[in-house]
Amino acid sequence: MRDDRHRIARVALDERTVVRRSAEVEHERAVAIFDLIEDNHFRPVDCPDRGPFALHLGVEDNRLVFDIRAENEEETLTKVVLPISTFRTIVRDYFMVCDSYYQAIRRASPSQIEAIDMGRRGLHNEGSELLRERLAGRIEIDHDTARRLFTLICILHIRG
Repeated sequence: MRDDRHRIARVALDERTVVRRSAEVEHERAVAIFDLIEDNHFRPVDCPDRGPFALHLGVEDNRLVFDIRAENEEETLTKVVLPISTFRTIVRDYFMVCDSYYQAIRRASPSQIEAIDMGRRGLHNEGSELLRERLAGRIEIDHDTARRLFTLICILHIRG
């Protein structure tokens, strides 16, 4: 059983940078947030037992910002900032494979779709592990939490 203090209870994306997103992207965003809130492990080193947490995820000055707040969102507990350039290559590659996947769904054979999907999942796992490495020593997260957060980071990269 997980400790209720070490989890995200609310998630908000910085909508200042939002562009019009496709139905597929909006669906992925909604699923990632729902799944993240349902099951996650999130333990900031600076305030490990102050949770559950509200996470505001955004981009400021080419930096990825994890604005970690008390669940009631009245108090910022800490901020963790990472250079967004760290994720650009993996996100770009992930988007290219996702585009191929969505095109394949419309006209490829099941075996071709499966092969592309395996590549897509592999890149997603790679991005998730990169996120865990970059957050090490600042925020402790499990594999599934990293995967869902990576999905949200990808969505923040969409610029139109």
